[in-house]
Amino acid sequence: MPAQIYAPFERFNFSNRNCFLTGSPLQSEEEKIQVFPQWLMSLYNLEDQPFKLLDESIATYKDLKIPCSAAANDEFLEPLENEIAAAFADGYEGVKALDELKLFQWTSKLLYGIIFNEIQSGIKMMHAQGEEFSISQAIIHKFSYLHLMLQSINLPIHFEEFKPFSLFLFKVDNKPEEFGYRDEINTQTFALRIKDFGLVICLQDNNANFGYHYKIYSQIKDDVLHPIQFEEFSGRVFYSNYLFNRLPEYNILPVGEDVYIEDMPLRGISSKPLFDEWINKTYGQVLENFWKNWGFLLLEIIKNPNEPMSFLFDADGNKVSRESISLPN
Repeated sequence: MPAQIYAPFERFNFSNRNCFLTGSPLQSEEEKIQVFPQWLMSLYNLEDQPFKLLDESIATYKDLKIPCSAAANDEFLEPLENEIAAAFADGYEGVKALDELKLFQWTSKLLYGIIFNEIQSGIKMMHAQGEEFSISQAIIHKFSYLHLMLQSINLPIHFEEFKPFSLFLFKVDNKPEEFGYRDEINTQTFALRIKDFGLVICLQDNNANFGYHYKIYSQIKDDVLHPIQFEEFSGRVFYSNYLFNRLPEYNILPVGEDVYIEDMPLRGISSKPLFDEWINKTYGQVLENFWKNWGFLLLEIIKNPNEPMSFLFDADGNKVSRESISLPN
């Protein structure tokens, strides 16, 4: 008998009465786990730091929780958290040695936890206004597949000769106390910059963004980056994932007790390129946001509209070394 996949978006079940991962009924609505794991919050004193939701309401990191059965947490999620925590404790080398699928699962669980909280918040807000909560079919499509793939944590789900994500990992000269976190839930893009590393992951693009940025990534992936260089690369990836114009489709193939996920060709029947046109002014606005720590303004960034400011490459296309950058970290 094939594994029983839980599909919360079919009945739009986002109550606190069922486990977010398995759908199993819970003993109590208090049966929850933190979205941001306790080990990470403790490392950076995040518990009472503000976390802004899409409806502009402010929660704290410790407020963000998801309903989860004790059995699923003990058997599947805690072991994953322990493995990730141990790898992060070893910094860049520890993360580099991790199975990429584990990083994908951990990031997916975190981002899905935020999505779950956003949906709950949206339902409450619309209910208070006497209106029905609605969400676009494209977003439901993306979030449903994210949740399906998340269940590779607890079910024998296999990806058939494809990678459902793009992952970029760098060594970064960060301040020890710095916690650099950013997400974009609609495009399912995530960046984390802590310890001596930074990572960016696009959760459901079938490795398309990796191909899009491969030339630049291959030039800089073995260098130690200044934080502003990492933020520049992150900005590129967040923007390109916004330009990514496909909704990946998959075949779900049950075989015995296992479930195989097979990707459909991204090109499909469309002759359009996979990514919409790159517009430097829009990219400059992204960079202005990513470079807030250093105070660069859009007018400076796109002073030359054809060549936006860069700390990765000079005007001749040569790499800029971290040591030559005189900004504060």
